[in-house]
Amino acid sequence: QVPLVESGGGSVQAGGSLRLSCAVSGNIGSSNCMGWFRQAPGKEREGVAVIYTGDGGRTYYGDSVKGRFTVSLDNDKNTVYLQMNSVKPEDTATYYCAADRRGESSCVPYGEYKYWGQGTQVTVSS
Repeated sequence: QVPLVESGGGSVQAGGSLRLSCAVSGNIGSSNCMGWFRQAPGKEREGVAVIYTGDGGRTYYGDSVKGRFTVSLDNDKNTVYLQMNSVKPEDTATYYCAADRRGESSCVPYGEYKYWGQGTQVTVSS
């Protein structure tokens, strides 16, 4: 069973907005760091944004999305969101939700995460 289920992907024009959702649907252990990664065809996986689910809710963003994307958490719904604004064609990729257990200062969109979703496609047209 895939423990994380993404939704909300689709096609959008450059400059538009899209919101992705990641629902926890299975066992993710004691994960306390959740977020988003993306991978475009022929490119390496890139960290987009993560959020620490403990006290403080610290967030961390990749340089390419700072100021445009916002990651947030709804604890009641066990769902993490990625609000994507001012999207660009270079944001086109498959977006994956991931979860891991890390210290607050280590909750960054780099390294190996233990739990993954199956991904949702985002296509931005110019």
